[in-house]
Amino acid sequence: MRLLPISALFVLALAATSLLIGAGGLSPAELLAGGDEGRLLLLASRLPRTFALILTGASMAVAGMIMQLIARNRFAEPSTAGTVESAGLGMLTVTLLAPGAPVLLRMLVASAFALAGTCLFLALLRRVPLRSPLVVPLVGLILGGVISAISSFIAYRYDLLQSLGAWTTGDFSAVLRGRYEMLWLALALTGLACVAANRFTAAGMGRDFATNLGIDYRRVVAFGLSIVAMVTALVVATIGMIPFLGLIVPNIVSLIMGDNMRRSVPYVALFGAAFVLACDILGRVLRYPFEIPVGTVMGVLGSGIFLFLLLRRGARAG
Repeated sequence: MRLLPISALFVLALAATSLLIGAGGLSPAELLAGGDEGRLLLLASRLPRTFALILTGASMAVAGMIMQLIARNRFAEPSTAGTVESAGLGMLTVTLLAPGAPVLLRMLVASAFALAGTCLFLALLRRVPLRSPLVVPLVGLILGGVISAISSFIAYRYDLLQSLGAWTTGDFSAVLRGRYEMLWLALALTGLACVAANRFTAAGMGRDFATNLGIDYRRVVAFGLSIVAMVTALVVATIGMIPFLGLIVPNIVSLIMGDNMRRSVPYVALFGAAFVLACDILGRVLRYPFEIPVGTVMGVLGSGIFLFLLLRRGARAG
């Protein structure tokens, strides 16, 4: 357990670094001096952005862990199962049908679409012969591509490509006070996942194993998918798509901590927050004072790590 406080301190160090980096000058001396301009920048922009980074990283990493347990596959996560694309299609639908809808309604519609897309992904897995675990992300990526194509066609037809691009590109540069608070709900959902961690672990062992332990397998799966769908919808609606986060973090933590969700979920949340913070800091310093969106940085790093995991699994299978 000594690793847990070290991980928390590492996240705090990255968060402090995130507060001080940006196009607008903000130094510890300015904060201590208590100037109005520095305080306004800190409270209106830097703190909300840092909170959004931590909440997004922690919640999406835990959501990816839940999906991997339910699908019983290491390569399943919202961006490789069509969940993210389905949430984007939900946002597009509610924008077309009810452009003045409140944020909560948009989130609920996006959650319903994300849940439907995830259920469709799992239904396809039951019908596809899974001779290799690599077939699972392939099915999810194909499904996500089909849903993304449908969304792009509708967005092009109604001149909403710019809005669709905002939902499919993770970017924290526009996060301000009053525009990210829905992400605290994602943290609450992550807390619910922690409470039910033992049940998700049992469900990950299969229907028969969970039933023998007296666990209602279908109810646990429905509960887990609902958490994944709502967390994904909240992140897509607030920030945009963060690819591969829910795949990379649980796999790395699993190599260190094993597959027991109760024991590893705090590390998954902390490492997810640290990974997103690090990618955001990297995106802000590479072309300073310009920014590279987190979704782009995560896509480059995440795809490389994804390929490494695929090759590692393929080498072990061979």
